[in-house]
Amino acid sequence: MKALLVKYKLVIKFILAFLLTYIILSILYKFYLQFSDGAKFYPDYMTHLVAKQSESLLNTFGYHAQVLPHPNEPSVKLIVNNQYLARVVEGCNSISVIILFVSFIVAFASKFKTTFFYILSGSVLIYTVNLLRIVLLTIGLYHYPYQKDIFHKVVFPAIIYGMVFLLWVFWVNRFSKLKRGNE
Repeated sequence: MKALLVKYKLVIKFILAFLLTYIILSILYKFYLQFSDGAKFYPDYMTHLVAKQSESLLNTFGYHAQVLPHPNEPSVKLIVNNQYLARVVEGCNSISVIILFVSFIVAFASKFKTTFFYILSGSVLIYTVNLLRIVLLTIGLYHYPYQKDIFHKVVFPAIIYGMVFLLWVFWVNRFSKLKRGNE
């Protein structure tokens, strides 16, 4: 048994670091959602912020967009040219994806400063691409409503998760301790 632990030490260390980081960040996020002030920022601050920024981007692109609290569920209705096209729910705010990204980077951590700035810049990139994803999805739904399922279930998840995967690959190949240890 000891030989197996020694042989797979790096794998076990990665799994434990990933799981511990993921669990801690997920619990903190759950507390944030539980105690967020839904009266001021509905349904929570981050989801509200993503909805408002999506509205601003759509207006910048020449669409008349507005966001309204959904009366029957914790989400924000995204309306373009007086047509209800999409809703922004808690899962659309990119925080869960960022938690997954951060957990992986921490599990393959490098020097503190390098790891911190990669997490920060990667999180900003994920958030920004997610905003663009919501805006493009909304524009796509406006012009091609019959493609709703393909847009929402295939194309746009591929964009966000594909980018996260590329960020992970770049991190492992360029910065992680694993890479430095093999050189």
